[in-house]
Amino acid sequence: MQWSDEGIVLASRAHGERALVVQVLTREHGRHAGLLRGGQSPKIRAQWQIGNRLVVTWRARLAEHLGFLTGELLEAHAAKLLDDRLRLAALAAAASLAAAALPEREPHPRAYRGLLHLIEALAADDRWAIAYVEWEMMLLEELGFGLDLSSCAATGATHDLVFVSPRSGQAVSAAAGAPYREKLLPLPGFLRGESATPSPRDVLDALRLAGFFLEQRVFAPHQRKLPAARSRYVDALAKVFAIPAS
Repeated sequence: MQWSDEGIVLASRAHGERALVVQVLTREHGRHAGLLRGGQSPKIRAQWQIGNRLVVTWRARLAEHLGFLTGELLEAHAAKLLDDRLRLAALAAAASLAAAALPEREPHPRAYRGLLHLIEALAADDRWAIAYVEWEMMLLEELGFGLDLSSCAATGATHDLVFVSPRSGQAVSAAAGAPYREKLLPLPGFLRGESATPSPRDVLDALRLAGFFLEQRVFAPHQRKLPAARSRYVDALAKVFAIPAS
């Protein structure tokens, strides 16, 4: 069996003395792993850095086998971020989420496009922190756990929505949520298109919101936690903003 596709490198680990097992998110074949012969050599490993985009070819005798990967580099995104630790942390967080949350060998072209958009924003866009939040919200939708931020869960109101119910994932208005505000999650206005320039607190609140539902709906049912790289990114961003991550 054999196929070729565009892919983004998500993760790699050593296999034996010379090879790597690499995970890629492909445009048409979803998250896929394969053995990369000679992958531990500096020249080859440099091409397969997290975030790099390649044309990958996967070959195996049977579909259920791990198979072998080869590839041709299209764009070395990782190299563009080497001088910015915070953006590198965001890239590692996004890749680790994709590797941990997306089912293997199941096509998710929207997730591929979303991750590619984020990676391009990390290299070129001052609003990359917002692009990262959009990536996590899109990932929740892609996995079937999207939040309903269109109207209040209690009253149906479509204005003054400032909370999210941790139980339903639906927005709650200020009036309806006031008695329960300690149990509700804050809803930053920019997630509903109400604020063009979110504050640092808004960005962290949005990450807290997405992280809560990723953990509770995607990872906890499988007795897993959010990837450590994601936690490190949020902590690093909070440090830059001088705001406690919690």
